[in-house]
Amino acid sequence: MLTIKRLDLAEARILIEGAAEKAREIGVPMCIAVVDESGNLVAFERMDGGKITSVTIAQDKAFTAAAAKKATHDYNKVNVPGSLAFGIHTEVGGRISSVGGGLPVIVDGDVVGGIGISSGTPQQDMDCAQAGLDHFETKRG
Repeated sequence: MLTIKRLDLAEARILIEGAAEKAREIGVPMCIAVVDESGNLVAFERMDGGKITSVTIAQDKAFTAAAAKKATHDYNKVNVPGSLAFGIHTEVGGRISSVGGGLPVIVDGDVVGGIGISSGTPQQDMDCAQAGLDHFETKRG
């Protein structure tokens, strides 16, 4: 039998709070998705002005980060013609994202979820995702 560590709703809201704070600071309204360790949505916020297309993109970034246990920008580095990983973005029904802005949430060495951000540039999305993780770590103590 497996014992699985998983984000709960209160923790997901902490991640969103930190990411949204950073988004307000940089002046870019974001779509923010938080998923559990298996990539299923736990919480989502579309800030006023967040792009319509970013609703799905943020969720796919969070899914990728949790399910693959790696940052989406790590896929970006290898998803180029000639690489053995080229085309990874077409897998899992096209849900694998190789655009920066998705990060795994790791607690005590275990991936317990993922956060995905979309509406800004990839770097802005990455910065907001990291801010969500940083806020989560601060609140967890």
